[in-house]
Amino acid sequence: MDITVINGTEKHGVTCRLKEMFLAEFKENANITEYDLPKDCPNFCKGCVSCVIRGESTCKDAEYIERIDKSLLKADLIVMTSPAYVFHTTGAMKTLLDHLTYRWMPHRPAPEMFGKRAVIITQCLGAGAKTAAKDIRHSLSWWGISEIGIFTGALMSDIAWDKLTEKKRAELTGKIKKLSQKFAHIDYTKPAHTNLITKIKFSCCRMMQRSLHKNDPEYLDGKYWAKQGWLDSGRPWK
Repeated sequence: MDITVINGTEKHGVTCRLKEMFLAEFKENANITEYDLPKDCPNFCKGCVSCVIRGESTCKDAEYIERIDKSLLKADLIVMTSPAYVFHTTGAMKTLLDHLTYRWMPHRPAPEMFGKRAVIITQCLGAGAKTAAKDIRHSLSWWGISEIGIFTGALMSDIAWDKLTEKKRAELTGKIKKLSQKFAHIDYTKPAHTNLITKIKFSCCRMMQRSLHKNDPEYLDGKYWAKQGWLDSGRPWK
C-alpha cells in the first residue's frame, strides 16, 4: 500500500514522535512518502484563483502543488500532522490547503478521493489540538473523504517528549497505537464508504454545476463535472 504524509512543520518534536509511532504498524508493508512544510510548499497562495478558472497547472506554485497532489491521489492512506498554533493548524499547512482549493467539491474534486481514508494527528500544550484537527478535517471532507481518523493530544506539562511525565507519555503512546492498529487492519483493496453528509454535499454541488454548465459550457469546473459524468447519473463512489 501507499501512504502519503503531510507534516505541517519541519520541527521534529512531539508531533513527529507521535507520527512515527502511528506509522510503525505500516513500515514493513507500505511505501511511505513524506512532505515537510513549508519546505515542500514554500509559498503562500496569493488568491489569484487561476487554478480554479484556468486550471491547476497555471498556479505560480504548480511545481510544488502538482507533485503533492499526485502523491495524495496515489495514496491508499493520507496522514496529516500538525501541532496547534494559537488554536489552529500551522500556517504552512493552511497554505497547502489554500493551494488545493481546486480539489474542493464545488470545483473539481478528484474521484479517487471519495474512496480514500485519512488520519489527522495534532497536539499542543493545553487546549487547541481539536480545533487544529478541525481545520484539516474540513478540507479533507470537502475533498470527498468520509473515513477520517483523528488523534488529538493535550500535553499540559511540557512540549518536549523527554520532559513529559511517564504517565503522559504512556497515555499518548497507548492512544496513538490504538488508532494505528485500527487503520493497519483495514482492507485497503476496498474503497472507504462514502457517508451521507458527503453525498449531500456532492448533490448540492452537482445542482450548482449543472446550472453553471448550462449557462456557460466552457466554464472549466462545469466541463470537468460533465466529463466525469456527474451531471448525469455518474457518481464518484461505488
